[in-house]
This record gives sequence, C-alpha cells and structure tokens, in this order.
Amino acid sequence: MPKSHPPADVVTVVIPSRLELLPVIDRVAQTLCEGMEFGEDACSQVTMSVIEAGTNAIQHGHRRDAAKDVDVTFRTFPDRIEIDVHDIGPGFDLSEVNGDITRPEHLLETRGRGIYIMRACMDTVDFRFGPSGTICHLVKRRPAVANSA
Repeated sequence: MPKSHPPADVVTVVIPSRLELLPVIDRVAQTLCEGMEFGEDACSQVTMSVIEAGTNAIQHGHRRDAAKDVDVTFRTFPDRIEIDVHDIGPGFDLSEVNGDITRPEHLLETRGRGIYIMRACMDTVDFRFGPSGTICHLVKRRPAVANSA
C-alpha cells in the first residue's frame, strides 16, 4: 500500500497591485516560517524572496495597475514551504534576465536583481507562463531542527 502524505496547509492572500501592500505577504510568510521552526536566516530568505516575487508581479506583470490582483498561495508541508505568486501579465523571456549580477558588466545596473536574489535564497525558483498569466513558484525546504540532547 503506498505511503500517504499529509495534505498541505494552504493560505491564500490576494492583494491589489500596490507596492505598499507587500508587507501583508511578508508578514504571512514570516508567520508561516516561524510556525515551521525555520531559523532567522531561512525566514529572512523566504520573506525576501516573496517580496521580490511580489514586486516583480506588481511592477512588471501588472505595470502597477491596482485594479489587477496579485494572488499569493502558501503551501506548508512537514518538510518545506511552497509559494506561488501569480499575476495576469504576459510573462517575460528568462534568457533576457541578468544572470549573475555579481559579474562586472552587471555591477552598476540598478535593476534585474530580483530573480538572482530569489535563486540565491530559495531551494527552487521556477516560472510558469500561460494564458492565465505568470506564476513564480518558490520552494524552501525546512532546515533540520537540532535535536536537544
């Protein structure tokens, strides 16, 4: 008989495309990470990535059109948190995004750091583009909790 996995706990937050509302998703991410016993560094990595993904959805996907909502779905599993940030924008060409922003030719650029930051902070960062828009899928595995001996 196959081993059954517990279902994910799901929290969904919908915000208008306004940058000043990003702290809402930051707080939800922080609360969920703390509940999963992520350490301070891992919590910061997740919240920073959620803010970057939300910022991209608002600025690039929706061109700051507050009439368009950004949907953020958090799924917590015993071993990880998965986050989908969805906008209804047309998407983009990943090959045209700055790769390593630490390379000399990119050091003075003021934009293009968000995806690099997300990839540095999260275990997985994927983008799905389709007729319903763009989904940035973020995954952070739960750090091992030290056994108290």
